[in-house]
Amino acid sequence: MTESHTAPHVGAQDPELQNSPIAMEMDEDMEVLRQEVPGEPVCHFNGVAYAHGDLVDSAGTLLRCDYGIWVAATTED
Repeated sequence: MTESHTAPHVGAQDPELQNSPIAMEMDEDMEVLRQEVPGEPVCHFNGVAYAHGDLVDSAGTLLRCDYGIWVAATTED
């Protein structure tokens, strides 16, 4: 039996709510973001905290929490 995990659909970030930064893996600003958010245990998306490694679906883009920064995630079957 295969266990299926579906990332919650969270929509777009609401600037009025607490959000962690979103970066692409190859983003030149990734190191700057790492310095601003050094190893946070959670990421925030629209005021909700998610643990390191959690996935969310933001308007069709799968994001993974990576120590306080959202990064684009790839799906593996």
